[in-house]
Amino acid sequence: MAPTFNLIGMVVTDMGRSLAFYRRLGLEIPPEADEAPHVEVTLPGGLRLAWDTAETVKSFDPSWTPSDGGGRIGLAFLCDDPGEVDRVYADFVKAGYEGHLEPWDAVWGQRYASLLDPDGNGVDLFAPLPSAS
Repeated sequence: MAPTFNLIGMVVTDMGRSLAFYRRLGLEIPPEADEAPHVEVTLPGGLRLAWDTAETVKSFDPSWTPSDGGGRIGLAFLCDDPGEVDRVYADFVKAGYEGHLEPWDAVWGQRYASLLDPDGNGVDLFAPLPSAS
């Protein structure tokens, strides 16, 4: 079974300003989220949209820096289990695609890894860890 496209993530400079923009477009985001380092909403159909501050991203990827010309959106694919995160990551790297962050058990309860697409966009793979289910 293939990974399931599940989340679109954006890195933002000013969380409150970014959320205000998306609220104006009709997304229901609570006002208290303006001060949070990570915010997400579930869209109709189940796809999630998430925002992270640069500081949040740097907390697990210290080498991350914002691009000069935009490109602050990352795609995330839900895998069936932690082993699939490892298998898919290895398969892509073996096929010649660039691995960015090798699989690891993240503090937020997921097996996580990051690849770069041919244009340098981040594509994350994740699955809940058994203890997080």
